[in-house]
Amino acid sequence: MSLFQLLIIAAIQGITEWLPISSSAHVLLLSDTFGADGRDELLLNAVSNLGTLAAMLVYFRKDVASAVVGGFELAAAPVTKRALSPGARLAACVLIATPVALVAALLYEGFLPEDAQNALRSVPTVAGATIVFGLLLWWADARGARNRKEEDMTFLHALIIGATQAVAAIIPGTSRSGITMTAARALGYDRTESARFSMLIGAPILAAAGLYGAYGLFTADPEAGAMLTFEDGMIVAAVAFITGLASIWGLMALLKRMSFLPFVIYRVLLGVLLFAMMPYMATS
Repeated sequence: MSLFQLLIIAAIQGITEWLPISSSAHVLLLSDTFGADGRDELLLNAVSNLGTLAAMLVYFRKDVASAVVGGFELAAAPVTKRALSPGARLAACVLIATPVALVAALLYEGFLPEDAQNALRSVPTVAGATIVFGLLLWWADARGARNRKEEDMTFLHALIIGATQAVAAIIPGTSRSGITMTAARALGYDRTESARFSMLIGAPILAAAGLYGAYGLFTADPEAGAMLTFEDGMIVAAVAFITGLASIWGLMALLKRMSFLPFVIYRVLLGVLLFAMMPYMATS
């Protein structure tokens, strides 16, 4: 895979990671076009999460700093018996939102046979998930005005929203950001709060996926057929950081002015395109 092809994939991954449109579908389409096999495509997708995670940490640096400080407060809460501050509550929500998806991802990688993983990453699965979960986002977003904010977040809501990440960890095309925004909207949170919380709770999962991808590329054996190197992964992560930062800024600005409908329409069209390209992709 050429440097130019890597840059294209990295740029698209960074743009689509935080938008509710399925980065997996885009990376699958590009990787197939550029001739990357399933394992290389998986590692490329994973390591790019380091860049998109860094973009989120920079954009939401005040929230992140508040949650980090709040984490220490949360750890001391059994002793101090004090009411939790907003930062401590945010830290608790992120922690509560993480385990279900993390366990699902570990089970997927550690126990699901490679043939089954490849089947889940197949074009029909990704295309179908892109359409189905896009329509679910439309349903959740169109149910009516919902105006809950972070201060209204309960630990049960955090658990439910976070648990939906497990679906995205198992079924490519779901869109991790998309399904968590769907859950948040269904629970009554406004659009910008849904997007913000979706990004914040994604930090542990993206960190785990990014480190997994970096390790996989670092230990890849070119003699065994690996096309990508650790250096390729770092290039991808760097570009994904730049485009990911722009993507977050654009999404948060857009959601103050419009609904999720344009993203839903885009997802349906993308899914249809993937289905239409199946004969070509199957023989490429």
